[in-house]
Amino acid sequence: MTTVRPATDADLDAVAAIYAHEVRTGYATFDTEPPPRARWEAKLASAHPGDHFLVADLDGAVAGFAYSGPYRDRGAYDRTREVTVYVDHAATGRGVGRLLYDDLLARMRAGGVRTALACIALPNDASEGLHRACGFERQGVLREVGRKHDRWIDVVWWQRMLGDRPGE
Repeated sequence: MTTVRPATDADLDAVAAIYAHEVRTGYATFDTEPPPRARWEAKLASAHPGDHFLVADLDGAVAGFAYSGPYRDRGAYDRTREVTVYVDHAATGRGVGRLLYDDLLARMRAGGVRTALACIALPNDASEGLHRACGFERQGVLREVGRKHDRWIDVVWWQRMLGDRPGE
């Protein structure tokens, strides 16, 4: 059974391993080297009411993670957060990403976040399908903004409105 819960310090090595696999083999992140543990510790320590760091626990092992964080560091963007989700390659296709996003988006709404943004490297049909299923809308493509594994990579931005009333 898969459960979603807030990440703890004890989860960070598993989170780092999932991410490092994508850094080395994929395009979903534009990192070219796995980041230091301090990056994950900083996400865990954020006190912003719209920032959350969650893990999917599958039979006692971390099967994926999701987090929300600042979109930009200017005050007017305070209620807009960028979101991301990563699922261990051995756990794909089991609904882990959907469970993580459902929980993350609910926590963000409760924390007063108005807009969730996600940036996806292309092509990535699975991620675009997940975002569509979670209520995100495709906003636009930026062409050839990153270069990794000897190829140029496009990205697409997806947006989900979380607030209930105009002007809130």
